[in-house]
Amino acid sequence: MRPKEIVKQWVEAFNKGDAYSISELYSNDAINHQVANQPIEGKEAIKNMFATEFAQAGMHCIIANIFEDGEWAILEWIDPLGLRGCGFFQIHNGKIVFQRGYWDKLSFLRLHRLPIPTE
Repeated sequence: MRPKEIVKQWVEAFNKGDAYSISELYSNDAINHQVANQPIEGKEAIKNMFATEFAQAGMHCIIANIFEDGEWAILEWIDPLGLRGCGFFQIHNGKIVFQRGYWDKLSFLRLHRLPIPTE
């Protein structure tokens, strides 16, 4: 399956808030690095991250664009509250091995009325 198709499946699972289904798209040793957070390593840890995030906020991903270049797919997204971001997905053998996401964490926390950490 092409990287672009895998990312479409990822969006579908994300929009259902289904941590298990989304984690099944990752390889066992995958890395998910949302640049506003520390990298998450391993399929189980990624599943737990999504389960926690889905429980905290109602999130929905609207595809603005999906680009594909070799083993990479790039997702440009918007959510219903106006937040925008992009994700880079590296795919090997039909599984996500690396993901990096760029979005504004402070805006996300404010839009979802979540606590803003103080340091």
